[in-house]
Amino acid sequence: MRRKSWALCLAALITPCLALANEMEQGIATLWEVLWHQSGTPTRVVRWESDIRVRFSGADLAKHRDHTFKALQTVTAEAGVRLIDVTEQPDAKKLANLNVEIVSDYSLEDNQPCATFLDFRTETRIDSATIQMRSRDAWRCAYHEAMHVMGVRGHPAGKTVLSYFPWKVDGLLPLDQVMLRAWYSPRMKAGMTPFESLPVLADELVATMPDRVAAAQVRDRFFSETIEQMHAYADGKGDVPVVVKRSGKATEDGVRFGRSEMSFFLGVAYQEGATVAPDPTQAMRWFERAANAGNRRAQARLGAFR
Repeated sequence: MRRKSWALCLAALITPCLALANEMEQGIATLWEVLWHQSGTPTRVVRWESDIRVRFSGADLAKHRDHTFKALQTVTAEAGVRLIDVTEQPDAKKLANLNVEIVSDYSLEDNQPCATFLDFRTETRIDSATIQMRSRDAWRCAYHEAMHVMGVRGHPAGKTVLSYFPWKVDGLLPLDQVMLRAWYSPRMKAGMTPFESLPVLADELVATMPDRVAAAQVRDRFFSETIEQMHAYADGKGDVPVVVKRSGKATEDGVRFGRSEMSFFLGVAYQEGATVAPDPTQAMRWFERAANAGNRRAQARLGAFR
């Protein structure tokens, strides 16, 4: 009887620990996936460095404007970015740096009824953006596209409004809030590589966990495993995240370019000690690989070594 009681007590202790580990693992995997473009290319951090001045236009505007504006208010408030509706102002076209257009139900493609286009001269700061949504899909697309407008470009598989397999469409989920807070935190800098930005995202997630020590252990294990996976990917032996492949939008050119980019990103990680311990030898190795593939930023970094 005593042995059974001990077993029950042990199970009661282990189950919450496993649940925490699973939640953290799934969460950080989602944060990693969001750093990948659906073409199969890892991305840098881009974000707004100014107020967002939005102009609404198009079909059935009265039907969708309030809900869409609420979605934009929600994401900008979480990020700490000021949002101004300039639609009714006489010079709205000139003032707006975000245009939201509700198009007819016969516009766009059935497999992409909503789309966000970010305009940036360098892959750091968003200069302007456009959202297009079919009228019949605008309600379910509003929060998804609002996240993209903030610069979060990936489509992870986890519990986020960005997922291709949505858990929720009418509001943000906790992971979305984590992403936005981290993306616009003082620690995050525009233009950061995936290995520079992942720790910022992961630390924001750890801060939401009831057992931060255990969550940090999961985080560090994920970092180690991901670095090894990206070694293989950059060497041409590994692959993009499964969620990118499942999107059906990954291209051969995107994956090929992604391998070169990942070589450069690994070089930066080892040079700066981002996600991994600093290692000049490894940094040189990855910069050389990227430089040989024509990566100009890697060529510039190599020049600094010599």
